[in-house]
Amino acid sequence: MTTISDKAIQDTLRPYGFSPDGGQCAAIRAYISLLLRWNQRISLTTVVDPMEILRFHFGESLFAAPSVPIEKGRLADVGSGAGFPGLALGIVLPGLSITLIESSSKKAAFLSEVARQLDLRQVDVVRHRFEEVPVSQGKFDYVTARALGNYDDLLGWAHERLVNAGKMVLWLGEDEWRSISFDPSFAWPAPLHIPGTKRRFVLVGHPASGSV
Repeated sequence: MTTISDKAIQDTLRPYGFSPDGGQCAAIRAYISLLLRWNQRISLTTVVDPMEILRFHFGESLFAAPSVPIEKGRLADVGSGAGFPGLALGIVLPGLSITLIESSSKKAAFLSEVARQLDLRQVDVVRHRFEEVPVSQGKFDYVTARALGNYDDLLGWAHERLVNAGKMVLWLGEDEWRSISFDPSFAWPAPLHIPGTKRRFVLVGHPASGSV
């Protein structure tokens, strides 16, 4: 594939509120290379142009870091798939302890390989459906999911697994966030519009007062 320069990566990601340093640019390039190679064998993404991967996958994922914000603590990424947003956030937030929850053994193998190749030692891959994740995994400061579906079950699970001041962070279309925002177990501030999109948002919920 054509190598993307540091400047191209930085210029592409800047509208999303993040400008990676040289080491992070190198990690992003390596990730894209692994993604495209594995995508020839297993279905990870329909987006195969490197610049579109940068915008659609990395840009949308990293937008949450400054805007939510997501900082240090423990994060559970549910239905990680190709690793977005969890692995992308792991590249830029080394102080974040990340649990990637993925039921597909092939996708879990991909996630483990990316974490190994990029030396993301704070990343743990759990091959389970989220409902089957052992309680011994503990509670999380953030639960994230991008275009996952099955939101009723997910919100119920997150409600039990988030700390009192935790955040539920969802990447959604407009119809989805309007529907989810009626869930009374979470307080839902206004959604965050993802730059460069028409109707894609990040919706951040906090466990409603007295509901945990």
